[in-house]
Amino acid sequence: MTDALPAPSAPFDVAVVGAGPSGLAAALHLARSGFRTVSIAPKSPPEDQRTTALLGSSVGLLQHLGVWDALAARGAALRTMRLVDVTGRLVRAPEVAFHAREIERDSFGVNVMNRDITDVLSTAAAETPGLTRLEGTVETVTIGERLVRLETGAGAVVEARVAVAADGRRSRLREAAGIGIDTWTYPQSALVLNAATEAAHDEISTEFHGPNGPYVLVPLPGRMVSIVLIEKPEAAEALNALSDEDLGRELERRAHSLLGRMTVVGPRQVYPLSGLTAKAFGRNRVALVGETAHVFPPVGAQGLNLSLRDVGHLAEALVRARRSGQDIGGAETLAAYDRMRRPDVKSRTLGVDIADRALLSDLLPAQIARSLGLALADRIAPLRRLIMREGLAPSFLTPRVMRPERPRRAVEP
Repeated sequence: MTDALPAPSAPFDVAVVGAGPSGLAAALHLARSGFRTVSIAPKSPPEDQRTTALLGSSVGLLQHLGVWDALAARGAALRTMRLVDVTGRLVRAPEVAFHAREIERDSFGVNVMNRDITDVLSTAAAETPGLTRLEGTVETVTIGERLVRLETGAGAVVEARVAVAADGRRSRLREAAGIGIDTWTYPQSALVLNAATEAAHDEISTEFHGPNGPYVLVPLPGRMVSIVLIEKPEAAEALNALSDEDLGRELERRAHSLLGRMTVVGPRQVYPLSGLTAKAFGRNRVALVGETAHVFPPVGAQGLNLSLRDVGHLAEALVRARRSGQDIGGAETLAAYDRMRRPDVKSRTLGVDIADRALLSDLLPAQIARSLGLALADRIAPLRRLIMREGLAPSFLTPRVMRPERPRRAVEP
């Protein structure tokens, strides 16, 4: 990376702001699609103890980018996903286990530390021709008729035909583009940490559904699991205040000793749960990807997988515009990108919101409906397979490069 730019003979095609996983994936994919691309981000992204289950179509994009093998080597396969109702309510759902082999897959995907995803993508970005990396934080955004002008705190200036905002939920670029957001909150917080286990996880992800939210144990390499425990905010803070030894015992108790003794490894983090959806996914020469465009609770492992579909559809929209001679940052191109993404984002956001609120509901009809739905999923094989396939990626809303039935090849410049 560099903290200075040589004076370019012409503006960049694309400037990607933000170097988290979605920003790095966007910079890689667009550069390899033949766009002259610059990635702008601070030198050291914050340490992230969270993990991501890379599922379904995400594997296709990461294979296309040439990074899947490196990521899979650092993660743990997810061959079974088990749901267990521990609400203690009068009406409870049956235990349900979804197996990847039922849909002719070796696994649903791989669970990887976020810091490892960033590291692998960053290494690939450094080796990608046509991708310039600039250290810095964008402080000033000026949107012109034909170009976006970005100035960093160190005084570096970048001009591009389109800017990709991957700078998080408080995005400076989104604000500059005049794109509003809808936000909401949940009466919950997530305690996130990793733990060593006495018993092997056997590549099974287990999700206990409690009265205040899910408690998820997701495999990591060896006898390790990543944990997301969603509770009332005061309860999450109380758990976080426990010693490692006491917290380990509480985690084991809540897991009904499924994995034996549990030992906390590394730091913990507590996140208040909230949601965000942008009112447009592209406008005024700015396209949104990742948490700049959508945020919702860590339920169902949808976050980064949804963001990678943002990346795939954005590349499609820009390539189509280039082939037809249109302005890649123009209103028509960004409107096409918005149309591609809106159904997927809206449906996933609604699905996660309904699932979370149904679990929290004390209303008997809601509990009956939830329990009946899981019972049907447990007993009706075609429905089970449909749920598994749609959970990995939507049938009709997946970018071409991420569809497994199509050959994966470089997009022609």
